Amino acid sequence: MTMPLTSTRISPDWPCQVKTPGSYDWERSAAKWLRELIPARYASYPALIRHPVLLARHAQIQVEQEVRVARTALQTARAELPMLGLPESVIEHTIKMYAAEVLQLQHIARSVRAVSTALARR
Repeated sequence: MTMPLTSTRISPDWPCQVKTPGSYDWERSAAKWLRELIPARYASYPALIRHPVLLARHAQIQVEQEVRVARTALQTARAELPMLGLPESVIEHTIKMYAAEVLQLQHIARSVRAVSTALARR
């Protein structure tokens, strides 16, 4: 089997929804994926539509903030949720949910960084 003359190495964190950098229409697939990560009201701003690298920056800030929110929710759950009168089983389930969400958001943040870096290099 012959390897192509050019090959693109992408990060293991590269999102499957985004085409490989340099391939046809990859920037459009990146912008579409990034728009899904930000609040809908931002998706229509002309600057974010016209400049995918700016969209990537905003998505990175957004996801980093979501990581902080999920961490805070996780760190305060054990102390604060019992005061809401929730059963212990609900509290435990909620703590597991927050822990899973922190991990998922950290993965998304790495993916956004990979896409941002590729967009900045284009």
